[in-house]
Amino acid sequence: MTLRIPEELAPSIKAAAAEAGLSVNAYVVRAARRAATLDAAQQLAALGLGDDLAGEGDTL
Repeated sequence: MTLRIPEELAPSIKAAAAEAGLSVNAYVVRAARRAATLDAAQQLAALGLGDDLAGEGDTL
């Protein structure tokens, strides 16, 4: 997979990755994973499943 990062964004990504002690690849993968997890959680929340899970140890 090829990812094209805008030139103006690349320096801040590189700096954030370095600060986190990660390679740029690992940093971008982590960010993508977080975004995908948040999107999935928002989709589940939109289904109204949160009330069904209340008291089961899992909440949205």
